[in-house]
Amino acid sequence: MPNKEVLLTEDGLAKLQQEIEHLSTEKRAEIAERIREAREFGDISENSEYDDAKNDQAMLEQRIAMLQERLRRARVIKSTDVTTDEVSVGTRVTLRDLETDEDFSYFLVGSAEADPTQQRLSNESPLGQAVLGHAVGDVVEVPAPAGAIKYEIVKIESV
Repeated sequence: MPNKEVLLTEDGLAKLQQEIEHLSTEKRAEIAERIREAREFGDISENSEYDDAKNDQAMLEQRIAMLQERLRRARVIKSTDVTTDEVSVGTRVTLRDLETDEDFSYFLVGSAEADPTQQRLSNESPLGQAVLGHAVGDVVEVPAPAGAIKYEIVKIESV
Protein backbone atom coordinates (compact mmCIF):
# COMPACT_ATOMS: atom_id res chain seq x y z
CA MET A 1 0.00 0.00 0.00
CA PRO A 2 1.43 3.39 -0.93
CA ASN A 3 2.14 5.83 1.89
CA LYS A 4 -0.89 7.89 0.99
CA GLU A 5 -2.17 10.57 3.34
CA VAL A 6 -5.33 9.55 5.20
CA LEU A 7 -7.87 12.34 5.59
CA LEU A 8 -9.86 12.13 8.82
CA THR A 9 -12.41 14.35 10.45
CA GLU A 10 -11.99 14.99 14.18
CA ASP A 11 -14.77 12.45 14.81
CA GLY A 12 -13.04 9.92 12.57
CA LEU A 13 -9.76 10.40 14.45
CA ALA A 14 -11.48 9.80 17.79
CA LYS A 15 -13.14 6.61 16.47
CA LEU A 16 -9.83 5.34 15.08
CA GLN A 17 -8.07 5.96 18.40
CA GLN A 18 -10.91 4.23 20.29
CA GLU A 19 -10.74 1.18 18.03
CA ILE A 20 -6.96 0.89 18.44
CA GLU A 21 -7.34 1.19 22.22
CA HIS A 22 -10.11 -1.45 22.32
CA LEU A 23 -8.21 -3.91 20.15
CA SER A 24 -4.91 -3.33 21.97
CA THR A 25 -6.38 -3.93 25.41
CA GLU A 26 -9.65 -5.87 25.61
CA LYS A 27 -9.34 -7.95 22.42
CA ARG A 28 -5.68 -8.80 23.05
CA ALA A 29 -6.56 -9.92 26.58
CA GLU A 30 -9.48 -12.06 25.32
CA ILE A 31 -7.29 -13.83 22.76
CA ALA A 32 -4.44 -14.31 25.25
CA GLU A 33 -6.94 -15.97 27.59
CA ARG A 34 -8.19 -18.25 24.77
CA ILE A 35 -4.59 -19.25 24.00
CA ARG A 36 -3.91 -19.95 27.67
CA GLU A 37 -7.06 -22.09 27.97
CA ALA A 38 -6.25 -23.97 24.75
CA ARG A 39 -2.76 -24.79 26.03
CA GLU A 40 -4.35 -26.45 29.06
CA PHE A 41 -5.97 -29.02 26.76
CA GLY A 42 -2.54 -30.60 26.32
CA ASP A 43 -0.71 -31.33 23.08
CA ILE A 44 -0.86 -28.11 21.04
CA SER A 45 0.30 -29.81 17.82
CA GLU A 46 -3.21 -31.18 17.21
CA ASN A 47 -5.23 -28.63 19.13
CA SER A 48 -7.72 -26.81 16.90
CA GLU A 49 -8.74 -24.36 19.65
CA TYR A 50 -5.10 -23.33 20.03
CA ASP A 51 -4.65 -22.97 16.25
CA ASP A 52 -7.85 -20.90 15.97
CA ALA A 53 -6.80 -18.63 18.82
CA LYS A 54 -3.31 -18.15 17.33
CA ASN A 55 -4.84 -17.34 13.92
CA ASP A 56 -7.20 -14.84 15.56
CA GLN A 57 -4.21 -13.33 17.38
CA ALA A 58 -2.31 -12.92 14.09
CA MET A 59 -5.33 -11.27 12.43
CA LEU A 60 -5.81 -8.97 15.42
CA GLU A 61 -2.16 -7.88 15.38
CA GLN A 62 -2.40 -7.25 11.64
CA ARG A 63 -5.53 -5.11 12.14
CA ILE A 64 -3.89 -3.12 14.95
CA ALA A 65 -0.78 -2.53 12.81
CA MET A 66 -2.92 -1.38 9.86
CA LEU A 67 -4.91 1.03 12.05
CA GLN A 68 -1.74 2.41 13.66
CA GLU A 69 -0.27 3.00 10.20
CA ARG A 70 -3.48 4.79 9.17
CA LEU A 71 -3.15 6.94 12.30
CA ARG A 72 0.49 7.77 11.46
CA ARG A 73 -0.53 8.90 7.96
CA ALA A 74 -3.58 10.83 9.15
CA ARG A 75 -4.20 14.46 8.38
CA VAL A 76 -7.05 15.68 10.54
CA ILE A 77 -9.53 18.09 8.99
CA LYS A 78 -10.49 20.37 11.87
CA SER A 79 -14.03 21.73 11.83
CA THR A 80 -12.62 25.23 12.42
CA ASP A 81 -10.65 24.95 9.15
CA VAL A 82 -13.68 23.98 7.06
CA THR A 83 -15.21 26.70 4.93
CA THR A 84 -18.64 26.65 3.31
CA ASP A 85 -17.44 28.56 0.23
CA GLU A 86 -16.82 25.29 -1.58
CA VAL A 87 -17.28 21.57 -1.06
CA SER A 88 -14.36 20.03 0.84
CA VAL A 89 -13.70 17.14 3.19
CA GLY A 90 -15.57 17.95 6.39
CA THR A 91 -18.57 19.66 4.77
CA ARG A 92 -22.10 18.43 4.36
CA VAL A 93 -23.26 19.00 0.81
CA THR A 94 -26.88 18.98 -0.35
CA LEU A 95 -27.33 18.01 -3.98
CA ARG A 96 -30.31 18.12 -6.31
CA ASP A 97 -30.61 15.45 -8.97
CA LEU A 98 -31.57 17.58 -11.99
CA GLU A 99 -33.45 14.69 -13.63
CA THR A 100 -35.63 13.66 -10.67
CA ASP A 101 -35.56 17.02 -8.80
CA GLU A 102 -34.80 15.12 -5.57
CA ASP A 103 -32.47 16.55 -2.92
CA PHE A 104 -30.11 14.51 -0.76
CA SER A 105 -27.21 15.30 1.55
CA TYR A 106 -23.82 13.73 2.16
CA PHE A 107 -21.06 14.43 4.63
CA LEU A 108 -17.83 14.41 2.61
CA VAL A 109 -15.10 12.43 4.41
CA GLY A 110 -11.81 10.73 3.61
CA SER A 111 -12.00 7.18 2.27
CA ALA A 112 -11.12 5.71 5.69
CA GLU A 113 -14.39 7.07 7.13
CA ALA A 114 -16.69 6.48 4.16
CA ASP A 115 -20.01 4.79 4.96
CA PRO A 116 -22.77 5.41 2.39
CA THR A 117 -25.38 3.91 4.75
CA GLN A 118 -24.63 6.81 7.13
CA GLN A 119 -24.50 9.39 4.29
CA ARG A 120 -20.70 9.60 4.72
CA LEU A 121 -19.32 9.87 1.19
CA SER A 122 -15.65 9.36 0.30
CA ASN A 123 -13.82 12.22 -1.34
CA GLU A 124 -12.36 9.55 -3.67
CA SER A 125 -15.74 8.25 -4.90
CA PRO A 126 -16.96 9.42 -8.32
CA LEU A 127 -19.59 11.68 -6.72
CA GLY A 128 -17.12 12.93 -4.09
CA GLN A 129 -14.54 13.78 -6.74
CA ALA A 130 -17.17 15.52 -8.87
CA VAL A 131 -18.37 17.88 -6.13
CA LEU A 132 -15.00 18.59 -4.48
CA GLY A 133 -14.01 22.24 -4.88
CA HIS A 134 -17.38 23.35 -6.29
CA ALA A 135 -19.67 26.03 -4.85
CA VAL A 136 -23.41 26.43 -4.32
CA GLY A 137 -25.18 26.77 -7.67
CA ASP A 138 -22.56 24.77 -9.58
CA VAL A 139 -23.78 21.85 -11.67
CA VAL A 140 -21.57 18.76 -11.69
CA GLU A 141 -21.71 15.71 -13.88
CA VAL A 142 -21.05 12.26 -12.43
CA PRO A 143 -20.32 9.35 -14.74
CA ALA A 144 -22.61 6.37 -14.22
CA PRO A 145 -23.12 3.09 -16.08
CA ALA A 146 -26.45 4.30 -17.53
CA GLY A 147 -24.98 7.67 -18.51
CA ALA A 148 -23.83 10.80 -16.74
CA ILE A 149 -26.02 12.19 -13.95
CA LYS A 150 -26.19 15.94 -13.35
CA TYR A 151 -26.44 17.39 -9.86
CA GLU A 152 -26.75 20.95 -8.68
CA ILE A 153 -25.05 21.88 -5.44
CA VAL A 154 -27.84 23.38 -3.32
CA LYS A 155 -26.18 23.88 0.06
CA ILE A 156 -22.79 23.50 1.76
CA GLU A 157 -22.64 23.29 5.55
CA SER A 158 -19.88 23.01 8.06
CA VAL A 159 -20.63 20.22 10.50
